[in-house]
Order: sequence, then structure tokens, then C-alpha cells
Amino acid sequence: MFRIGLTGGIAAGKSVAATRLAELGAVVVDHDLLAREAVAPGSVGLAEITEAFGPGVLTPDGDLDRPALGALVFADAAARERLNEIVHPEVRRLSAEREAKAGAADPAAVVVHDIPLLVETGQAGHFHLVVVVHTPAEQRVRRLVETRGLAEDAARSRIAAQASDEQRLAAADVTLDGTGSEDELRAQVDTLWQRVAAEVAQEAEADSA
Repeated sequence: MFRIGLTGGIAAGKSVAATRLAELGAVVVDHDLLAREAVAPGSVGLAEITEAFGPGVLTPDGDLDRPALGALVFADAAARERLNEIVHPEVRRLSAEREAKAGAADPAAVVVHDIPLLVETGQAGHFHLVVVVHTPAEQRVRRLVETRGLAEDAARSRIAAQASDEQRLAAADVTLDGTGSEDELRAQVDTLWQRVAAEVAQEAEADSA
């Protein structure tokens, strides 16, 4: 199994890269989706969050009230750390399950962990290859304002809450340029895939020798 950690700042183009990798045959494990699964109704994660923050973080239907929880943790570093202590281990457990399932189905699988906060959570050393989709912060601000309808202050706040461009680039084994068109980014992913496929084939030959 070949394990890739994929990351990038908000609006950098990471989702385009992840989609293309899946089209090429990678098993993509989306950690954003796992984070939602970790706090779904009936989950251990949601029970722990309710215990930690009170019933006010639930909707009348028993779902997690994300705006209410966000209001509690956004301005309180200790509360945010407590939330991370609940959610991150659950996400890691779920991602390990997905990876094990992929490896059982195909020992030569390429598993891509799509992790927005890969650098922030200290996971850069856990993969064969760390791939960063890089688009400078100012261009990402423009994208958030123009394509997602965010106010500029809100866009800058979201970007400031993540790792800096420099921190992500320092963790990268491979950097994909997200400043151009989606087609240009997909072409870079295709080139990366050829390199990964060659490495996987070499490992398979070595194992069978």
C-alpha cells in the first residue's frame, strides 16, 4: 500500500486534486467527511461533545448544532482544544478503518488521505508522500470572495486560522500549483500519478523477487 497525505489551504484547489486522484484509481479518504461521521447522531463523539459543552450544542432533532458549537469554541482556545481532543481521535480511528479496508481489497492500493489540517495536526510524517496544493493566500482570499460569497474579513479570518503557506510548503514532498485553471491542476495530478504508479510497481517487483 502506498499512502499519500494531501493538503492545501482553503480554496487552494485541493478538492480538484482529490477528485482527479480518485478518477485515476486512488482510494481517497476524506477527513472532512469522517469528521462529520465522528459527530453524527448516536456517535460516541457527539455524546462526548454534549457532555463537554452542554445540550445547547444540539439541535431539537438531536444533531450537532454547528453554529452554536462554533460560537463556543471559535474565541476560546481551551474549548477548541477540548473539541479537537474529542474529534481527532475518532477521525483517526475511522480513517484507519477505511485504509485497512482498502489494503485488504488491494495490497497495492494507493490510499490518499485528504486532510485540510494535515500540517496543523502534526501528521506530515505519517505518509510515504505529502502533497500540498499551493495557491498564495491573497489569491485564495479572492476566490473565497468571488466564488463562495464570503466577505473579505471572513475570508481572511478563515485563512488565518489555518497553517501559513510557508508551513505547508515546508512539509511538502510534492507541491502542486493551484494558481491556474482546474485543467492545469488536473494535468499536474496526472503527472504525479505516473510517478506514484511507477513507485508502486517497483515495490511490487521487489516484494516478488
